[in-house]
Amino acid sequence: PPGKKVLIVYAHQEPKSFNGSLKRVAVEELSKQGCSVTVSDLYAMQFEPRATRNDVVGCLYNSEEFDYAVETGKAYKRGGLSSDLIEEQKKVQEADLLIFQFPLYWFSMPAIMKGWMDRVLIQGFAYDLPKCYDSGLLKNKLSLFSFTTGGSKGMYTKESISGDIRYILWPMQHGIMHFCGVKVLAPHICYAPEPASEEERKEMLMAWAQRLKTLWKEEPINCSSEWYFN
Repeated sequence: PPGKKVLIVYAHQEPKSFNGSLKRVAVEELSKQGCSVTVSDLYAMQFEPRATRNDVVGCLYNSEEFDYAVETGKAYKRGGLSSDLIEEQKKVQEADLLIFQFPLYWFSMPAIMKGWMDRVLIQGFAYDLPKCYDSGLLKNKLSLFSFTTGGSKGMYTKESISGDIRYILWPMQHGIMHFCGVKVLAPHICYAPEPASEEERKEMLMAWAQRLKTLWKEEPINCSSEWYFN
């Protein structure tokens, strides 16, 4: 619906890639609906994935011994985080929906995107103990993981050697998004676009565009371990 804000966090090195096309379809479809769409293109931005001392501007709370979580939490409260983090947090703050678009690497997200999670979702901004899970600080937001796999759909079932794809989603959807209070829409998975025909890839893109048309009517998944493991 018009007026909704979407942040797409996108991790692929090549604009002409299938992930690039999925990102483009999302931008076009959501913009057509009157949403305002922002893209954080992590490789193009040369986003720093490492959580370091450089994320804190000015004096440390404890200069004797560096504790990243403590230091960045304190820095967040006094407005002393590095500018790239402040920028990303502003985008997150404004967004109604976060879409993560990436190729699956080693049963997980690419390092540059994991680094975005590590650095942007700071204590005090995204969660605060005990304010986590359903009382996480980013509640009232939605998220969606859209990714491609190298393996076919049949490789990610309970019976297969890789196990159910949902096991892989537990650390990302539950351990990060749900922990921060963000509701999670069902993932959008494009299995093995690489060996697929041109025709099949077109169909995958059309299916994504189709889903985006009614995305705002979707109910989030049940955020319990049953969804993942039963």
